[in-house]
Parts: sequence; C-alpha cells; structure tokens
Amino acid sequence: MPQRPALFPVLLAGAVLLLVVHGLGRFIYTPLLPWLVEDGLLSVQQGASTATWNYLGYLVGALLAVRWHRVAQIRRSLPWALVLHVASTLGQTQAESAEVLYALRLLNGISNGLVFVQAPSLILEWLARQRRVSSSGLVYLGVGVGLILSSLLVSLSDGLLQGADRWWPAALLSVPLAWWGWRQLARLDVADQAPATPSATAPSGRLLDRASTPLFLSYAGAGMGYILPMTFLPMVARLQVEPGDFLISGSWMVVAIATLPAPWLWNRLGVMFGDTLALRLSYVTQLLGVLAALLIPGAVGILLCAVLVGGTFLGTVLLTQRLARTLHPHQGPRLSAALIALYGLTQLAGPWLTGLWLGMGGTLHSAFWLGAGALLWGLVWMMAVPRRG
Repeated sequence: MPQRPALFPVLLAGAVLLLVVHGLGRFIYTPLLPWLVEDGLLSVQQGASTATWNYLGYLVGALLAVRWHRVAQIRRSLPWALVLHVASTLGQTQAESAEVLYALRLLNGISNGLVFVQAPSLILEWLARQRRVSSSGLVYLGVGVGLILSSLLVSLSDGLLQGADRWWPAALLSVPLAWWGWRQLARLDVADQAPATPSATAPSGRLLDRASTPLFLSYAGAGMGYILPMTFLPMVARLQVEPGDFLISGSWMVVAIATLPAPWLWNRLGVMFGDTLALRLSYVTQLLGVLAALLIPGAVGILLCAVLVGGTFLGTVLLTQRLARTLHPHQGPRLSAALIALYGLTQLAGPWLTGLWLGMGGTLHSAFWLGAGALLWGLVWMMAVPRRG
C-alpha cells in the first residue's frame, strides 16, 4: 500500500503564505498607521483612504479568483500574485506620498485577495484527494501568527525606523517566506478536474441554488459584522476606558492572541459537531462579542469583544469554505472565490456605512449596532443552510 503523503509541510506552506499576505501585507497596517501619521507621512484622513484602497484591492483579487478558479489556473496565477505582493511591499518602503501609497496598497490588496482564496483552495482540493478534508482549517493558523508577528515587528522597529522605512521588516521577511511557501505548493499532485461522481444528472454549474444561497447570504453578514470591531475597536477603547489603560494600546494585541488558537479550535468543533452546527455557533459567539462592546461599558466590554470576535472570525471563514465545498464538491475553488469576494464587498461597505452614520450625528460606539445586526442576519440565514457532516 502506498504511503500517505505528509500533511504538515503542505499545511505549513499554506499557513506561511497566509501569514505573508494577511499578516505582513494587510493587518500590519493597523499597528503601523499611528506611527505613519506621527511621522508626517499620512494624515488621519489619508490613513483611512489608504485602508479603503487596500480593501478595494482585496475585493478585486477575490473577483479575479472567481475567474481563475480551476486548479491549472491557480497554479499559473498564484505565484504571480505572490510576486505582486512582494513587489508592492518593497515599493511601500519608498512611498513618500499618500498617492503612491494608495496605488501600492491597492496592488497589495489584489495580491492578498488572490492568495487568500487560491492557496487554501488548492490545499483543500489536495486534501480532498487524500480524503483528509477535516484538516483544512489548520491553514488559517497563519493568520493568527501573522497578526502577532506584525505587531512585534512594528514594536521592535520603533525608534530604529521612520516614515516609509517602517515597511522594511515586513518586506524583507516576505521574500523568503513567499518563495518557500510556493515551492511547497507547486509540488502538490492535484487534478485539474474533480473526479466524476456516478450520477444520471450532470452536476450543476450554478453558484447559487437552494443549498448554497443561504450560505452566501449568511456570509455577507459575517463580512460586515466582523470588520467593524476589527477596524474600530482600538478607537472605541480610547473613548471608553480610562487614560493609560492597557486596552488603549493593547486591544489589538488581545485580538491577535485570541486569533492564534481559533483555526484549530473551530476546525476541531467542525469535525466534532459538523460544519453547519459549528458555523451557527461561531455566529452566536461573534454576535455576543459585539453586543458586549455595546451593552457592557468600559474595559470589560472591550475585552470581551476582542476575545470573542478575535477568537471566532477565522472560524467562520474556514467553516464556510469547507461547507461550501461539501455542498458543491465539483466547483469548490469557484465557490470559495465567490464567497471571499462577497465577504470583501460587505467588509468594504461596513466602514462606509459607519462614515455615513457618523456624518448623520451618530457615534462610533453606536455604529457597532450595524455589526450586531449584520451578524444576526448571518445567523438567521445559517439556520436555513442544510446540515452536513
């Protein structure tokens, strides 16, 4: 009997690539932003615009992944997406104007969207070939490690670097990690087409049907629900806790630490109880986190929100991706890309709607009701998704 291939190098490679594009690419901007403003490279308004351009790029990248969803297309486009990530990150070290940084963050977002969809999709198809799909969620451990690593890089380089030079640690680390991660995935033995299943009816090519439509509608709520606390929680903490409180500067680190074990935990819950039931539980947990920030004033509410949302949003992502493939095994990567594109669109809409609310005289704290409503929407639609193992 042939020996089963080792899972660890493949899962590690996927985690490393997500660490590169999400930790060193996307989320490092959150702890960097106050320093870029203090150095005079950006104003607060330009900093918000820079983030928006990156979110827009992420959406574009996910839409491209919908177009390039076959395994052969992923093999061609994934390495180029990593090259684009490395090039745009290196370019940020030379960006001395906001306009240049807008363009570079847009390109960085496009590469992030492509890699975040395509790398886990390729690994999931390989795991399905090995009959080991239950391990797929462990790839997302790279995001949690990337959050912590990005915070450490910014903290350790403070006082040594200024302005655009603050991007150098992330840029230099991205190069070898991206190269190694792709080298591992390039060796995977994955067929371009899913194996044919004995059936009198050819499988449908539609993305939306009675089973998958509720999942799409639910995931739309997840995107808008998580992005508000993940974007504005440190600002709400500054408004609600006493000056000098740890949570003013440390709420992001609490989120990062809570994120670290989340993929393992939610992957395990999906295996134990089924992905559908575990996914419903993840929506309840995130909703409780946002409600804690709304209903429990001060540090306790902020801390509960950081732990519950930080420890859950990746679980929602990995369980949704795996459940989608269970519903339509013949078009797993295409479904994954379409879901991430929808997620990107609704998370782009969240801060925009918050801006409209603030312009109408609302408060940042009360804007979290939008996130709570979105997560409740997601939970309601999850109840209509068929149960799968």
